[in-house]
Amino acid sequence: MAERGCPLEAVPLPAEVRESLAELELELSEGDITQKGYEKKRGKLLARYVPLAQGVDPSLQAETRIPGPSQATAPVPEQQKTRPSHARDERFRSDVHTEAVQAALAKYKERKMPMPSKRRSVLTHTAVEAYTPPDTSSASEDEDSLQRPGRLASAPLQSHAGVAPWLDQAVQGSPASSAASCTSSHPGGRPAAVPSAAAVPAGPAALARVADLHSAPPDVTTGLAQHQPTYCERPQLASMRGAPRGGSRSVLETAGGVPVSSRVSSKIQQLLNTLKKPKRPPLKEFFVDDLEEVLEVQQPDPGQPKPEGGQTAVLKGELLAVGSTWPPSLLATLQQWGTTQPKAPCLTALDTTGKAVYTLTYGKLWSRSLKLAYTLLNKLTSKNEPLLKPGDRVALVFPNSDPVMFTVAFYGCLLAELVPVPIEVPLTRKDAGSQQVGFLLGSCGVALALTTDACQKGLPKAQTGEVAAFKGWPPLTWLVIDGKHLTKPPKDWHPSAQDAGAGTAYIEYKTSKEGSTVGVAVSHASLLAQCHALTQACGYSEAETLTNVLDFKRDAGLWHGVLTSVMNRMHVVSIPYALMKANPLSWIQKVCAYKARAALVKSRDMHWSLLAQRGQRDVSLSSLRLLVVADGANPWSISSCDAFLNVFQARGLRPEVICPCASSPEALTVAIRRPPDLGGPPPRRAVLSMSCLSHGVIRLDAEEKLSVLTVQDVGQVMPGANVCVVKVEGTPYLCKTDEVGEICVNSSATATAYYGLLGITKNIFETVPVTAGGTPVSDRPFTRTGLLGFIGPDNLVFVVGKLDGLMVVGVRRHNADDIVATALAVEPMKFVYRGRGTSQRTG
Repeated sequence: MAERGCPLEAVPLPAEVRESLAELELELSEGDITQKGYEKKRGKLLARYVPLAQGVDPSLQAETRIPGPSQATAPVPEQQKTRPSHARDERFRSDVHTEAVQAALAKYKERKMPMPSKRRSVLTHTAVEAYTPPDTSSASEDEDSLQRPGRLASAPLQSHAGVAPWLDQAVQGSPASSAASCTSSHPGGRPAAVPSAAAVPAGPAALARVADLHSAPPDVTTGLAQHQPTYCERPQLASMRGAPRGGSRSVLETAGGVPVSSRVSSKIQQLLNTLKKPKRPPLKEFFVDDLEEVLEVQQPDPGQPKPEGGQTAVLKGELLAVGSTWPPSLLATLQQWGTTQPKAPCLTALDTTGKAVYTLTYGKLWSRSLKLAYTLLNKLTSKNEPLLKPGDRVALVFPNSDPVMFTVAFYGCLLAELVPVPIEVPLTRKDAGSQQVGFLLGSCGVALALTTDACQKGLPKAQTGEVAAFKGWPPLTWLVIDGKHLTKPPKDWHPSAQDAGAGTAYIEYKTSKEGSTVGVAVSHASLLAQCHALTQACGYSEAETLTNVLDFKRDAGLWHGVLTSVMNRMHVVSIPYALMKANPLSWIQKVCAYKARAALVKSRDMHWSLLAQRGQRDVSLSSLRLLVVADGANPWSISSCDAFLNVFQARGLRPEVICPCASSPEALTVAIRRPPDLGGPPPRRAVLSMSCLSHGVIRLDAEEKLSVLTVQDVGQVMPGANVCVVKVEGTPYLCKTDEVGEICVNSSATATAYYGLLGITKNIFETVPVTAGGTPVSDRPFTRTGLLGFIGPDNLVFVVGKLDGLMVVGVRRHNADDIVATALAVEPMKFVYRGRGTSQRTG
């Protein structure tokens, strides 16, 4: 302690103050406090003893050093060495300290021995370990320490007199063999012989000897001596600075169990204690590589059901009876009805109260579509050049309550040889769904959007008063197509050739289960073939009235209510969605009011009308000959059909009128049940085991069980189409007769591509089914429908789910539609409850 001030050995300081000064020296040497902090704390401790230290010669500030090498039988001379007051001992260098810690960690990995949790200092060598001071607290405090021969024990000096007798006894009884040889790894170290027990003074002389040696700091690299047997070094004695206040006997050992006569930083000691016994499993056990799961092949259950039937064949539909009376194109049909039957009603729009607000005639539809086509081609210019040219894509933005203007815009684009892209009306500037629509518009290169004056006023506006730029949308020019904004064409102006060709007629958007939106392109030839097939399958005739509840911008609502109806000069009564919400029975009331012969609904509309039909006694459905259920492929639609028939059969509804159908954006209409007057087979249903369905196998089961799925047929394949069922994964092999697979269609009435996406287009629209031997079933490619099902009796098509809803768990396959159908079978109220407070109507 003398190196940092006055020679305190000459000043009578209490034992408590000396212990505090020793701890400060230790903290400073280990770097736990700064030099400034050390001086401040030391000054506080010595404040009351400063006068006692005045006048002391600075030359007396010397440090007692450990004596040099000598003979074992000769007395050990004490050597003094002076050094600057602020000099750090060479043995406390950071690099040497680091080497010692790294050696301790390496030794711990080899031996994995427990390590004490306390920081201990070494006072003397092994001989002291065999003796215990009279104070029993030291023994109880060190019960957790491992006692082994050859270990250095720590015995801190105490200020009371009880330490001297047992220390004297320990020194006297120390055997000569306990003096182990080791080496000094600190700079300047030299070989030294350890004095034997005979050369060590006994009694008070031994205590004085230890007191003289207490100021020598321990060597933190002593633990490395065992790796250097060619050198030797005497064991170091601990300084009073390292003695804990408790005065207990303790031993410092590394993580590998090697005794080290050194003091280690408390932070390093805590790190070693953490590493000595890991309480958690290795880190790699918390994570499993996804690749391992993919590569793991689950062994199939030998008892699982397997298909046992023969291989299916391609099912061919009836021939498409295209006679000389069929028009060459849909636009030619529109021109024919617009000029020969201008007064015939084409479309009636209703408001939210059910009142007819406008009826569009075929003459008005032809003239207004012609004006729009002329305006698009001749009145829109950009830098003295036409803004649009044939083949460009145009967005149609119309609400579900305005079928009249949408129909005019659709046929106006067809007459101008433009490609309409119907989309939903954007509600907000940052709507997530509209961002996907914006991606579709950008990939299609859309630069113009058609809308109405009322719809444009409801769109979000920018500060300039123009329609705001929606997030993710390309820059658009908005054109209002109300009558006053259109230009009447000259009498000598006529649209271009109207023959059905391979060019794209319109693009319909499709949203996948991941949320991405793609555009399904339908050619003019496919559009015309679809209208011909629907006319033949449904038996449509001129001047029939059709009540349409579906969205007229896409799917069956567009195919029946806008395209096929115009080909057959039908009258369509469009029911807006807002009216259905206010009055679910409105479509049935319009069937009675207009004596409609056909109706186009979904199973949800049938379910809602059941809830609202009480008290309605003047309702009659006897005029219906065709009730098309557009989502008849869904497994839960059969319950709505049965319940609707049970209630309204007494009001004129015939069972054979209900005609479910199946469709997809890629294949358009896949199958539809024929009306009885067209000679179709009787309806059928199948009760299937859901356990076998999870393995893709068809097995009939009892109807009273809850683990079954009851499905109804969706009719026969469309006229002029070929249908087959292939395996869902891998090569499109034909399925067996009792196996569930994906339905594929080859027909001229299907879509042609995903617009601008050649990669996935080839996978979906150019599939070549093969037999078990690898032979193609046809020289023409098939289109995947995304529908999962099989071919049943009488060549009827059954659909049990969709590929988008397929969930594979292990080796079993489940479908989201099956889960909903099972919940509906168990819960008679047709509610699927989620959580505790919310519910969703699914019927």
